[in-house]
Amino acid sequence: MTDRRIGFILWPDTRPLTLALAEEALYLAGQLQPEASYDLRVLRIEEDAERLPEESWAGRLAGCEKLFLLADEPAVGVPPALVAELKHAAREGCMLGGLSAGVYPLAQLGLLDGYRAAVHWRWQEDFAERFPRVATTGHLFDWDRDRLTACGGMAVLDLLLAVLAQDHGAELACAVSEELVVERIREGGERQRIPLQNRLGSSHPKLTQAVLLMEANIEEPLTTDEIAQHVCVSRRQLERIFKQYLQRVPSQYYLELRLKRARQLLLQTGKSIIQIGLSCGFSSGPHFSSAYRNFFGATPREDRNQRRSAASGEVSAPVER
Repeated sequence: MTDRRIGFILWPDTRPLTLALAEEALYLAGQLQPEASYDLRVLRIEEDAERLPEESWAGRLAGCEKLFLLADEPAVGVPPALVAELKHAAREGCMLGGLSAGVYPLAQLGLLDGYRAAVHWRWQEDFAERFPRVATTGHLFDWDRDRLTACGGMAVLDLLLAVLAQDHGAELACAVSEELVVERIREGGERQRIPLQNRLGSSHPKLTQAVLLMEANIEEPLTTDEIAQHVCVSRRQLERIFKQYLQRVPSQYYLELRLKRARQLLLQTGKSIIQIGLSCGFSSGPHFSSAYRNFFGATPREDRNQRRSAASGEVSAPVER
């Protein structure tokens, strides 16, 4: 039996962890069940890349049953020759996948139009804005016909276990997960972010209700009195709960929540600073800038410019509109 051939195309400066998870799962499959071995091709798109032991992709995509694009940050673009190769592979029936930020180049080429795509929660708004023809999801991974996407991290392993189950049966996927000491095999549709009570470090129902209200009302913030009324406690009781479990008063926690959301939008989307401030409940530019600087130590403009400077030459910087 001919080994199934799978290619991983790495963008510059991709860290080894995500690739290692995929490689280890496929390697173990072959060890546990010899007829389930895979022919892996780890390829790069730069001739001078030295961080990982890859070969150039040029001329080596033929015969791949599945091709995964892997990037840690939204990529600048796709080399023209690779564009032609990927579109040819798609026409020939090759399954194409995007791991972590590898969904971006696939979407740029239109190869995800009309498909579901699992996108990391940090990039979901930016991705949905840039690629409206893609059905962006917050799933761990999506397998939509001949497109496979995973949001990154351990979700890559979840997707590869699903591939093993599809190719060789659920029993082998379970055996590989046991070898890797994975507690359970997660379904693709599961949510990316951990439950709120785990993030808060508390299961207090009133605290959970209050924070859920805050997260649902970022653009038009509620007052502390309104939140207390919604969760059926007094203002003083609500403040005691927040101080006990989160070491801050509700208004301070709410402000930090809005500022963190603003920073995510600032660094991951091309929205203007004033648009971001208004969408996060700040009534004016100066108010937003002052609160942001007090919390992060830099104004929104300084923070965005510093990130763009650090990413210069590696990541496509969003253009402020």
